[in-house]
Amino acid sequence: MEARSHYAYRQTVLIEEMGKNGLVAGQYREEREVIFSPAGERTEQLRGKPWMALARLRLTEEDFRDIREVQPFLFTADQLWLYETRFRGEEAADGIDCWLLEVKPRQTHQGMRLFEGMFWVDKRDFGVVKSSGRAVPQILSRKEENLFPAFTTFREKVDGKHWFPVHTHSDDVLHFSSGSIRQRMSIKYEQYQRFGADSTVTFDKPLVP
Repeated sequence: MEARSHYAYRQTVLIEEMGKNGLVAGQYREEREVIFSPAGERTEQLRGKPWMALARLRLTEEDFRDIREVQPFLFTADQLWLYETRFRGEEAADGIDCWLLEVKPRQTHQGMRLFEGMFWVDKRDFGVVKSSGRAVPQILSRKEENLFPAFTTFREKVDGKHWFPVHTHSDDVLHFSSGSIRQRMSIKYEQYQRFGADSTVTFDKPLVP
């Protein structure tokens, strides 16, 4: 992928807890303006007050980190060493011919939030068109049970040049020891505007057997 710029954008999050009858039992909603300083530091500003009306589901610090970092995940040069990739063939995504790559963390440690799943990489410019997977690690211990849903993030070209996330969708069942909870999530990334300095993201062409 070519150089990507830092862009300001609006991020809208909707998390729904589904009841056994298939109806929405609770919701969390928020809207943020996200900008980056010339030094690449992320700054957020809430638009209004978040709406928290979940029943059984509890959002954790890891959930909010995943919303910021994992669901819209993009490789940067300083992250490449954390992951290993494996070529899995060719597959079209939204009518675009893509290389299919499996992405896994080399290892995970306490406090880390990483991505594990698949990338669909445009054969023409090596931009990530779509990603599908989940945030890892899951957190399971005697004192804590923190599970994270599978999701798919779709990307489009911004300014006809850069592939950026536009929508994350998730509909998954989290199997807690106290009972299963079906969670739906929608994250929209809108109104991209160039802001600040450039950063380089590289993604080599997959090795085809």
